[in-house]
Amino acid sequence: MSLDRPVWASLASFHARLSIGGPLARRYASEVNLFASARDDTQPALAALAALVQDTEQVYLLQVPAILVPPGVVALKQAKGVQMVARRSFQALAGKEQIVRLSDADAPEMLALAKLTEPGPFRARTHDMGTFIGIRIAGRLAAMAGERFRFRGYTEVSGVCTHPDFRGRGLARRLSAAVAAGIEARGERPFLHAWSTNRAAISLYESLGFELRSEVNVAVFEPGSSPRG
Repeated sequence: MSLDRPVWASLASFHARLSIGGPLARRYASEVNLFASARDDTQPALAALAALVQDTEQVYLLQVPAILVPPGVVALKQAKGVQMVARRSFQALAGKEQIVRLSDADAPEMLALAKLTEPGPFRARTHDMGTFIGIRIAGRLAAMAGERFRFRGYTEVSGVCTHPDFRGRGLARRLSAAVAAGIEARGERPFLHAWSTNRAAISLYESLGFELRSEVNVAVFEPGSSPRG
């Protein structure tokens, strides 16, 4: 199922134009994101994935199946996450702050907010992956949320973050619900990912109407050779 390998499903369909690689493995262009994926766990596909790991950059993997480390790369980090899928419809949540659509003009502020809050890999053109919205307070970008992986029938809610100066106001909740509602309006089903240890985020998404579908494996690859035992 596509949800088991959401990075590949996205790279091989809606986001093919934002990627490099071929029929066995693809990765996002470095200015868009750091995620990569093999089509499957066959040796040719894993070798193609290893070839996409450049000398100067890491790549992130995210999938339900166990992640296999191909020759020529090392796993700098491995961790567990959860994948959650919407179980009911979403409606806009009330709030006094106006929600605005973000554009290329907002990209520097979006990148700065992501670097400060670390919602996940975020690059100068990550906003090209889908619709991003935000809330400004006193002219500052206080919070944002948007879309990341997208494939037939599904789009991921991602990039949800709030500046520390504006936390506790329910901004992330409002923006997450608004992004999910926009996805539903296209006839697609929202889904998302969170670290398995991030109970606060998981509780927030459960309260919005998401339910756990599966645990996911996450890894960071970089060039190198695994130590011999």
